[in-house]
Amino acid sequence: MGIFNRSSKYPDYWQTYAALFKKPLPKEFDELTFVVLDTETTGFDKMNDRILSIGALKLKGHNIQVNEILDVYLQQEAFNKESVPIHGILRNSKQDCISEEEAIQRFLKYVGNHILVAHHAGFDIGMINSALKRLDLPKLKNIYLDTGVLFKKTLIKSYLVQPKEHYSLDDLTEKFSISKKDRHTALGDAYITAIAFLKILSKLKEKRELSLKNLR
Repeated sequence: MGIFNRSSKYPDYWQTYAALFKKPLPKEFDELTFVVLDTETTGFDKMNDRILSIGALKLKGHNIQVNEILDVYLQQEAFNKESVPIHGILRNSKQDCISEEEAIQRFLKYVGNHILVAHHAGFDIGMINSALKRLDLPKLKNIYLDTGVLFKKTLIKSYLVQPKEHYSLDDLTEKFSISKKDRHTALGDAYITAIAFLKILSKLKEKRELSLKNLR
Protein backbone atom coordinates (compact mmCIF):
# COMPACT_ATOMS: atom_id res chain seq x y z
CA MET A 1 0.00 0.00 0.00
CA GLY A 2 1.43 3.41 -0.92
CA ILE A 3 1.80 5.97 1.82
CA PHE A 4 -0.66 8.27 0.07
CA ASN A 5 -3.34 5.64 -0.50
CA ARG A 6 -6.56 7.34 0.55
CA SER A 7 -8.13 4.01 1.53
CA SER A 8 -5.73 3.91 4.48
CA LYS A 9 -7.12 4.22 7.98
CA TYR A 10 -4.97 7.30 8.63
CA PRO A 11 -4.69 10.65 6.82
CA ASP A 12 -1.86 11.44 4.43
CA TYR A 13 0.02 13.64 6.90
CA TRP A 14 0.27 10.76 9.39
CA GLN A 15 1.33 8.29 6.72
CA THR A 16 4.04 10.71 5.53
CA TYR A 17 5.29 11.08 9.12
CA ALA A 18 5.22 7.33 9.85
CA ALA A 19 7.05 6.48 6.61
CA LEU A 20 10.08 8.48 7.81
CA PHE A 21 10.77 5.88 10.49
CA LYS A 22 11.59 3.26 7.87
CA LYS A 23 14.97 4.97 7.56
CA PRO A 24 17.54 4.44 10.33
CA LEU A 25 18.87 7.44 12.25
CA PRO A 26 22.44 8.58 11.51
CA LYS A 27 25.09 6.60 13.38
CA GLU A 28 27.33 9.59 14.07
CA PHE A 29 26.15 11.60 17.08
CA ASP A 30 26.92 14.97 15.46
CA GLU A 31 24.73 14.06 12.50
CA LEU A 32 21.65 13.53 14.66
CA THR A 33 18.94 16.20 14.74
CA PHE A 34 17.22 16.92 18.05
CA VAL A 35 13.90 18.75 18.26
CA VAL A 36 13.59 20.57 21.59
CA LEU A 37 9.97 21.30 22.44
CA ASP A 38 7.67 22.73 25.04
CA THR A 39 3.91 23.03 25.37
CA GLU A 40 1.81 25.53 27.28
CA THR A 41 -1.43 23.99 28.48
CA THR A 42 -4.64 24.73 30.36
CA GLY A 43 -3.46 22.47 33.19
CA PHE A 44 -1.65 19.26 34.05
CA ASP A 45 -4.35 16.67 33.34
CA LYS A 46 -3.24 14.91 30.14
CA MET A 47 -6.75 13.67 29.39
CA ASN A 48 -8.92 16.68 30.20
CA ASP A 49 -6.63 19.67 29.71
CA ARG A 50 -5.66 21.05 26.31
CA ILE A 51 -2.57 22.41 24.57
CA LEU A 52 -2.56 26.20 24.16
CA SER A 53 0.72 26.51 22.27
CA ILE A 54 3.64 24.46 20.99
CA GLY A 55 7.16 25.81 20.62
CA ALA A 56 10.06 23.87 19.15
CA LEU A 57 13.50 24.37 17.64
CA LYS A 58 16.15 22.10 16.15
CA LEU A 59 19.66 21.25 17.28
CA LYS A 60 22.27 19.65 15.08
CA GLY A 61 26.00 19.36 15.62
CA HIS A 62 25.66 21.20 18.96
CA ASN A 63 24.15 24.22 17.19
CA ILE A 64 20.66 25.69 17.45
CA GLN A 65 19.02 26.11 14.05
CA VAL A 66 17.58 29.56 14.79
CA ASN A 67 16.16 29.96 11.28
CA GLU A 68 13.94 26.89 11.63
CA ILE A 69 11.46 27.11 14.50
CA LEU A 70 7.90 26.03 15.26
CA ASP A 71 5.68 28.43 17.19
CA VAL A 72 1.94 27.76 17.01
CA TYR A 73 -1.06 28.78 19.10
CA LEU A 74 -4.18 26.65 19.26
CA GLN A 75 -7.84 27.63 19.28
CA GLN A 76 -9.04 27.29 22.86
CA GLU A 77 -11.67 24.61 23.20
CA ALA A 78 -11.14 24.65 26.95
CA PHE A 79 -10.20 27.54 29.21
CA ASN A 80 -8.75 27.58 32.71
CA LYS A 81 -8.35 31.07 34.13
CA GLU A 82 -6.18 29.70 36.96
CA SER A 83 -3.41 28.81 34.50
CA VAL A 84 -3.35 32.24 32.80
CA PRO A 85 -0.88 33.80 35.29
CA ILE A 86 1.61 31.08 34.30
CA HIS A 87 1.47 31.20 30.50
CA GLY A 88 -0.22 34.58 29.95
CA ILE A 89 -2.42 33.30 27.11
CA LEU A 90 -5.85 34.88 27.34
CA ARG A 91 -9.02 33.35 25.93
CA ASN A 92 -9.41 36.15 23.39
CA SER A 93 -5.70 36.29 22.60
CA LYS A 94 -4.63 38.35 19.60
CA GLN A 95 -2.39 35.50 18.49
CA ASP A 96 -3.29 33.79 15.21
CA CYS A 97 -4.74 30.50 16.44
CA ILE A 98 -5.20 27.29 14.48
CA SER A 99 -7.18 24.11 15.09
CA GLU A 100 -5.75 21.25 17.12
CA GLU A 101 -5.54 19.08 14.02
CA GLU A 102 -3.66 21.70 12.02
CA ALA A 103 -1.26 22.23 14.94
CA ILE A 104 -0.59 18.49 15.15
CA GLN A 105 -0.15 18.31 11.39
CA ARG A 106 2.45 21.10 11.49
CA PHE A 107 4.15 19.51 14.47
CA LEU A 108 4.50 16.11 12.80
CA LYS A 109 5.88 17.70 9.64
CA TYR A 110 8.37 19.70 11.71
CA VAL A 111 9.66 16.90 13.95
CA GLY A 112 9.81 14.13 11.34
CA ASN A 113 11.70 11.14 12.72
CA HIS A 114 14.11 13.29 14.75
CA ILE A 115 14.84 12.80 18.45
CA LEU A 116 12.61 14.82 20.77
CA VAL A 117 13.96 16.63 23.82
CA ALA A 118 11.89 18.27 26.56
CA HIS A 119 12.07 19.05 30.25
CA HIS A 120 9.81 16.60 32.09
CA ALA A 121 9.24 15.16 28.62
CA GLY A 122 6.60 12.68 29.72
CA PHE A 123 4.14 15.53 30.23
CA ASP A 124 4.67 17.30 26.89
CA ILE A 125 4.75 14.02 24.96
CA GLY A 126 1.66 12.88 26.86
CA MET A 127 -0.26 16.04 25.97
CA ILE A 128 0.59 15.64 22.30
CA ASN A 129 -0.33 11.94 22.40
CA SER A 130 -3.69 12.88 23.93
CA ALA A 131 -4.29 15.29 21.04
CA LEU A 132 -3.36 12.52 18.61
CA LYS A 133 -5.82 10.19 20.34
CA ARG A 134 -8.62 12.74 19.91
CA LEU A 135 -7.80 12.69 16.19
CA ASP A 136 -7.94 8.86 16.18
CA LEU A 137 -4.21 8.67 15.46
CA PRO A 138 -1.47 6.52 17.07
CA LYS A 139 1.06 7.84 19.58
CA LEU A 140 4.26 9.61 18.54
CA LYS A 141 6.89 7.26 17.16
CA ASN A 142 9.93 9.40 18.04
CA ILE A 143 12.63 8.56 20.55
CA TYR A 144 12.59 11.21 23.27
CA LEU A 145 14.96 12.45 25.97
CA ASP A 146 14.23 14.27 29.23
CA THR A 147 16.63 17.04 30.30
CA GLY A 148 15.54 16.55 33.91
CA VAL A 149 16.75 12.94 33.81
CA LEU A 150 19.88 13.80 31.81
CA PHE A 151 20.84 16.55 34.25
CA LYS A 152 21.04 13.99 37.08
CA LYS A 153 23.68 12.14 35.08
CA THR A 154 25.95 15.20 35.29
CA LEU A 155 25.88 15.31 39.09
CA ILE A 156 28.78 13.98 41.16
CA LYS A 157 27.58 11.20 43.41
CA SER A 158 28.28 11.93 47.03
CA TYR A 159 27.02 10.79 50.42
CA LEU A 160 27.18 14.41 51.57
CA VAL A 161 24.92 15.86 48.88
CA GLN A 162 21.86 13.93 47.84
CA PRO A 163 20.33 14.84 44.45
CA LYS A 164 16.70 15.93 44.36
CA GLU A 165 14.14 13.58 42.89
CA HIS A 166 13.06 16.20 40.35
CA TYR A 167 14.80 19.27 38.95
CA SER A 168 12.64 22.04 37.51
CA LEU A 169 13.53 24.09 34.46
CA ASP A 170 14.15 26.99 36.84
CA ASP A 171 16.67 24.79 38.69
CA LEU A 172 18.55 24.28 35.43
CA THR A 173 18.53 27.99 34.58
CA GLU A 174 20.17 28.66 37.94
CA LYS A 175 22.66 25.79 37.66
CA PHE A 176 23.77 26.85 34.17
CA SER A 177 23.23 30.65 34.50
CA ILE A 178 20.66 30.74 31.69
CA SER A 179 18.52 33.85 31.19
CA LYS A 180 14.85 33.42 32.07
CA LYS A 181 13.69 35.87 29.42
CA ASP A 182 10.48 34.58 27.77
CA ARG A 183 10.06 31.94 30.51
CA HIS A 184 6.61 30.31 30.39
CA THR A 185 6.12 30.81 26.67
CA ALA A 186 6.35 27.58 24.71
CA LEU A 187 9.09 28.80 22.39
CA GLY A 188 10.91 30.61 25.20
CA ASP A 189 10.96 27.48 27.37
CA ALA A 190 12.03 25.38 24.38
CA TYR A 191 14.98 27.74 23.88
CA ILE A 192 15.94 27.57 27.56
CA THR A 193 15.67 23.77 27.44
CA ALA A 194 17.86 23.70 24.31
CA ILE A 195 20.59 25.74 26.03
CA ALA A 196 20.39 23.48 29.10
CA PHE A 197 20.56 20.39 26.86
CA LEU A 198 23.73 21.66 25.17
CA LYS A 199 25.35 22.37 28.55
CA ILE A 200 24.34 18.89 29.77
CA LEU A 201 25.86 17.31 26.67
CA SER A 202 29.09 19.24 27.30
CA LYS A 203 29.30 17.91 30.85
CA LEU A 204 28.44 14.34 29.84
CA LYS A 205 31.08 14.46 27.11
CA GLU A 206 33.69 14.99 29.83
CA LYS A 207 32.76 11.60 31.29
CA ARG A 208 32.35 9.47 28.19
CA GLU A 209 31.84 9.58 24.45
CA LEU A 210 28.44 10.93 23.49
CA SER A 211 26.06 8.47 21.89
CA LEU A 212 22.30 8.14 21.70
CA LYS A 213 22.59 4.81 23.52
CA ASN A 214 24.39 6.43 26.45
CA LEU A 215 21.84 9.23 26.67
CA ARG A 216 18.95 6.79 26.72
